Amino acid sequence: MPQFRNFPLPDTAEGLTEAEILTWHVGPGDTVKVNDIIVEIETAKAAVELPCPWDGVVTELLARVGQTVEVGVPIITIDVDPSGTAAPSATNGTPASGKPEDDGRVANLVGYGPKASPAKRRARKDAPAPVPVAATAVASAPPAPAVVEPKPVVAPAAPAAAAPTVPAPSAPASTAPASTSAGGYVPLAKPPVRKLAKDLGVDLHGLSGSGPGGVITREDVEQALAAPEAPSAPAVSGVDSAARERRVPVKGVRKATAQAMVDSAFTAPHVTEFLTVDVTPMMELRARLKGTPQFRDVKLTPLAFAAKAVVLATRRTPDVNATWDAAAGEIVYKDYVHLGIAAATPRGLVVPKVRDANRLSLRELAIALDDLATVARNGKTSPADMLNGTITITNVGVFGVDTGTPIINPGESAILAFGAIRDMPWVVDGQVVPRKVCQLALSFDHRVVDGQQGSQFLADVGALLADPGVAMTY
Repeated sequence: MPQFRNFPLPDTAEGLTEAEILTWHVGPGDTVKVNDIIVEIETAKAAVELPCPWDGVVTELLARVGQTVEVGVPIITIDVDPSGTAAPSATNGTPASGKPEDDGRVANLVGYGPKASPAKRRARKDAPAPVPVAATAVASAPPAPAVVEPKPVVAPAAPAAAAPTVPAPSAPASTAPASTSAGGYVPLAKPPVRKLAKDLGVDLHGLSGSGPGGVITREDVEQALAAPEAPSAPAVSGVDSAARERRVPVKGVRKATAQAMVDSAFTAPHVTEFLTVDVTPMMELRARLKGTPQFRDVKLTPLAFAAKAVVLATRRTPDVNATWDAAAGEIVYKDYVHLGIAAATPRGLVVPKVRDANRLSLRELAIALDDLATVARNGKTSPADMLNGTITITNVGVFGVDTGTPIINPGESAILAFGAIRDMPWVVDGQVVPRKVCQLALSFDHRVVDGQQGSQFLADVGALLADPGVAMTY
């Protein structure tokens, strides 16, 4: 007799409460093995691939692509004994009823551990109930209220005209989009492409994918945006402007970033100081180093010099690398630097960390920063890589911006904005000459860092960039 098991959404990072379904890698009828990737989800920290905890056959997808699901809610049902050879269990109650069982978790898979019982979890009033995706059709009716008891996994076959057929993800996809009359068609596109389409207001349902198996690519979205639109009727006074607006749900990285910035801005008393620096000597040193064998194969950017300057300056002003512990009534000084680098990615702003940056040479820092940026751009930064930072740099100069007033990351006491490097007139030995100049801005938590300490730290960073030889005195 078949034995059905529900796979609940696990907690993939400390404190995770929900996640969005990005991509299903399996569909009803697919055979899966332990540790096969079955689904990709987006949490408040990163995109995460979830492995299957059992061998078996997929019978039902319990959450649709784009749906936000709470931790602990089942997202897929798997028949772990499709041949019916296993002996019925006397404790799970599934052989007679044919209902899925909810036990049998595999402890070595990510996200598993002791969980509070459903009775101890406080239900969210605004959380939508999971919408099952049947093997043959997607229901067009609104999702039903959440059901506490597990339900049978075998759905009655839908009439041919009632809803379009949803192909299994493993089957080759057609390059032409399917019908969307009942909402059954799910466009094939990777998460960064979906994000780009949302930002540009392009409906993926109307596109034909040019990628392998009909997958919609970034070029398809950009071409759709550039395609000439049909002439529209002249604007009529009094017409509702809602038709020219689009609404995007706040979730994932954007939701987490917004909450973190609000918490920081209204908890830590921010002070921001500015400094304009002649970095010509730094740029000249960079040019010389790039021609040496040691740095010939390294992407040596001005950010690497700024990172090294920040790490060195924390030695003289350790307060900027400390943490205010309100619960314990203590300031925690740290003898290590986990340097955060704010990175703009297709999924939004993330701040991965260079661990123990204080132990790295300039060459090692440059390599670490390049690796960090590559992983972040590909949306592969793990949740663990964004935790427990001590101080952060935001490189606004890559956008051509001179400076700003950055908000401190929660749990830290300082953040440095590194501005664009420009050719500007500068007075040298009484003569106005063109020099390479940039602006620095330091925001710090005034509970931990006094004005004197913040000013000293910013001056030290500036001195190291204006004359890298000053590092010899540290």
